[in-house]
Amino acid sequence: MGSYKYINETFQKEYKERSQLLKDRISAWSKESPVLRIERPTNLARARELGYKSKQGVVMARVRVAGGLRRRRAVAGGRKPSRSGQFFSYDKSLQSIAEERAARKFLNCEVLNSYYVAQGNNYKFFEVILLDRNGPSIKSDSVYSGVVGMHGRAYRGLTSSGRKHRGMLRKGFGTEKNRPSVRSGKRGLQNV
Repeated sequence: MGSYKYINETFQKEYKERSQLLKDRISAWSKESPVLRIERPTNLARARELGYKSKQGVVMARVRVAGGLRRRRAVAGGRKPSRSGQFFSYDKSLQSIAEERAARKFLNCEVLNSYYVAQGNNYKFFEVILLDRNGPSIKSDSVYSGVVGMHGRAYRGLTSSGRKHRGMLRKGFGTEKNRPSVRSGKRGLQNV
């Protein structure tokens, strides 16, 4: 684990200083396709923590998502202006949205995990780890074979960022209506 420690330190130093390398990367990535397959992870240490292995059938993708809050149109007439706010937060995190876009682009792959890479003025960049469903090396891997069996992980909120925005990582008081889902909790379908 020695080398990964130094890799992490290098990344943290880059982000703190906003180095020229990072600025050049962000400007180059902004001109590329929103969902782009990449050869290897930018932050190898973080990718390995989340389950990345350099083997056949493991695909990396960089996803560009517009940062910031969602702007809602003003409703016409008959309401107090103070009640018609302009900017609202998404129900999902931007990371979950990035995972879904990667899953939509690579139809034969299943999302394993994702992590934050960088942020410019307009965009946030995430790298998504995907697994080929039909790859023989993936099917024979004991860890990956279980993940590949869960179809539509990104859409159903089963990845780590998906579970986070669903409220699954929180426990205790105030989380009674999170399980089995927030929507069913609002409908009153909780098991009593």
